[in-house]
Amino acid sequence: MIDPVTLAIMKGRLEQIADEMDATLFRSAFNPIIAEAHDASHGLYDAITGDTLVQGKFGLPIFVGVMAFAVKAVIDKAARDGGLADGDVYIFNDPYDGGTHLSDFRLVRPFFHAGEVFCYLASVGHWHDVGGNVPGNYNPVATECFQEGMLIPPVKLFERGILRHDIVDILLANSRLPGSLYGDLNGQINALDLGARRLGALLKEYGDATVAEALATLRDRASQRMRAHIAELPDGCVSAEDFLDNDGIVDEPLKIALDLTIEAENMVMDFSRSSPACLGPVNIARSTTIAACYVALKHVFGDVPANAGVLEPVDFIIPEESLLAVTAPKPVGGYTETILRLIDVLFQVIAKIAPNRSNGCAYGTINALSLAGHRSDGRRWVMFSFFGGGHGGHPNGDGLNHGNAPISTATIPPLEILEAAYPVMFTQWALRPNSGGDGKHRGGLGAIYEIELLEEQADVFLFGERGKFAPPGVAGGKPGAKNTFIFETETGQDTPPFVSKMVGITLARGQKVRLETPGGGGYGPPVERSQAARDRDVELGYVTGPTA
Repeated sequence: MIDPVTLAIMKGRLEQIADEMDATLFRSAFNPIIAEAHDASHGLYDAITGDTLVQGKFGLPIFVGVMAFAVKAVIDKAARDGGLADGDVYIFNDPYDGGTHLSDFRLVRPFFHAGEVFCYLASVGHWHDVGGNVPGNYNPVATECFQEGMLIPPVKLFERGILRHDIVDILLANSRLPGSLYGDLNGQINALDLGARRLGALLKEYGDATVAEALATLRDRASQRMRAHIAELPDGCVSAEDFLDNDGIVDEPLKIALDLTIEAENMVMDFSRSSPACLGPVNIARSTTIAACYVALKHVFGDVPANAGVLEPVDFIIPEESLLAVTAPKPVGGYTETILRLIDVLFQVIAKIAPNRSNGCAYGTINALSLAGHRSDGRRWVMFSFFGGGHGGHPNGDGLNHGNAPISTATIPPLEILEAAYPVMFTQWALRPNSGGDGKHRGGLGAIYEIELLEEQADVFLFGERGKFAPPGVAGGKPGAKNTFIFETETGQDTPPFVSKMVGITLARGQKVRLETPGGGGYGPPVERSQAARDRDVELGYVTGPTA
């Protein structure tokens, strides 16, 4: 049995490998969504099952959960094709086979030791543009995946260490920004190379038996810790439901419902009451649903080690006809909005049985906004970004103001970077007063972003949520403010008919778009909020007007 000191060293060294892979890509990517926002992730995965062994701390946890399915897809593909060779690297973005949406490209590399696959190294990053009908690829009116971008199944990018330039040529030919794509691709390749070197050095220093035992022990401990936490919850079934505004095609709400059953140290997450697959792009694959639940459970039980052991005591019921388990060619481009709602319903369910472990819902949308056009010299530009909002109040205090979505540890791209890269100017970037839900502990504030176009003309696309259904509070807390989007026209100001989603907006030089993002839900009854806290809210301008 591995001793505690060696196990702690192994844990730190293995996590450092994934963290260094993250850093390598963040520092070399051409695309601000990876370089600045850290919309990427790296990890180590089991040689037989593809299960998560180790994840980096600085990328997107949702990617790490989904990548277990992606690695398994590569394992199955290699078995059908006759096996793997040292130096092989697979690339793909298939959202139905271990993916999320078409913007997220995965590179999977088997790591050979003593002639056998010891584990897999994997890298995933959100590329700036991968074709499709909308620059930046968040197409809110897509009705099939072919309108969202190019779809690449698992294929070899490297074969026995030799780069396949034909694959690279296909990728470059299908992007509006081939230079950005090429830079991001090479950044991911280099991250895998570094990971292989670091893992090789670790095995040389400690031996494969010690490292393998450490990985197995860490997984067992995650499973044991999760079972212990579940056992502390009361047995029985508890339910919650929340809604998406619409699917971008039909202006009707879509239900995300969870019936959670606890029996001893086991948990069943049943999503049978959720809406069926829809026409528009807020569908997700089954693997994405499970990965979102993994992230949600890690929020609730933060001390559990981050590996596949987290899900060992959890069973899932996800009907095949659900919008949470779709297959090709159903559109899935807006997967971020749906997985955020999955996290919200788990927060609401846990609040009913263990309020000390839950918090008010966060703002619940990344507000994917794309502005695109041509510069005066004819060069194409595409600004794609996501934006922040308020997090929920929690048992120990108020929610975070202007945070990023709880699916990730990514950052919001700085306005200085966006203004330097694109012909835009932010005329406002501020906290949004009165947007946090009231409660014993107030929800965090959303934000106001106002963007002015400096070029002659641009097309604008928005893919958001929470325009109709505000982020709920828990344990008696009140909801945060809803999402608002405003754009200028020749005759004044307008808002999207579907509230949070729209294509076909055209801006002229000097015109602006404005996002007012949701605040977080409150925690606990508002009557329990101290007068000192309310005075501070007014003093800081968090609460103004009649509310104050």
